[in-house]
Amino acid sequence: MPDDTLDVDGWLRRIGHSGPREPALPTLRALIAAHTATIPFENIDVLLGRPPKLDLGSLQQKLVANGRGGYCFEQNSLLLAGLACLGFRVTGLLARVIRGMDADASGHATHMVVRVDLPEGPFLADVGFGNQTPTAPLAMRPGIEQETPHETMRLWPVGEELTLQARLGEDWQSIYRLSPHPRLSVDYEVANWFTATHPASLFVNNLIVARPGPGRTRHTLFNGQVTVRRPGERTERSRLADDADARGILESTFGLTLSDADLTDVLEALERKGTRGATHPFFA
Repeated sequence: MPDDTLDVDGWLRRIGHSGPREPALPTLRALIAAHTATIPFENIDVLLGRPPKLDLGSLQQKLVANGRGGYCFEQNSLLLAGLACLGFRVTGLLARVIRGMDADASGHATHMVVRVDLPEGPFLADVGFGNQTPTAPLAMRPGIEQETPHETMRLWPVGEELTLQARLGEDWQSIYRLSPHPRLSVDYEVANWFTATHPASLFVNNLIVARPGPGRTRHTLFNGQVTVRRPGERTERSRLADDADARGILESTFGLTLSDADLTDVLEALERKGTRGATHPFFA
């Protein structure tokens, strides 16, 4: 049987949080900042044909004990469990990914997020959207511009739903549209299976690694291209030179150490799928 009891102390050590634990807004801000800065977004298991397991025992082993990262279902399942252990009132939700589309566009409901209810009101908590992950909790109040350690964000009303938007330069870019209806763990199992196995899934065919850095910097690795984005500056792009360069970037920039076998398998998978040199506008 999988272990469904989270070692919350282990999670807090993993993200380097030694501060207050009371279920309050300052604690939530600190936890999200620490988690996003420490545990990278990555889809390596999906690329290698290993759909992620979402039971707490598996998540704890992979993301906490083994020092790996994960994508939204893994990251936010861990966050939800950790916050619940600390006494926060949490609810799992699903969002439709509409990155680069209109606020009311249709899209697959394949992104997990967490609602946290505090005396100040409900907040959106999300540590698993890759290179646009909100690095602070966002008050679920329509139309209010909210600062994070990285971009300014807002939640734009569309019917009964809210579209998360980030201001990039002078433009507001839609990221996902949030449904207010609570979800069960089985909903995430279905969405996770679709995302991790559908032949056309972005995650099945590409390597994606991301982590925010200090000074509002965001780092992204998409297949063989490394992107560094800083506010008010020209985006830096470079290509991985060789396998050794790939290992160095993963370790130094993203804090991700792979076994020799996994690194070889990742690079061979990209070659086999024909995507090692592929780019994508979302990760440019």
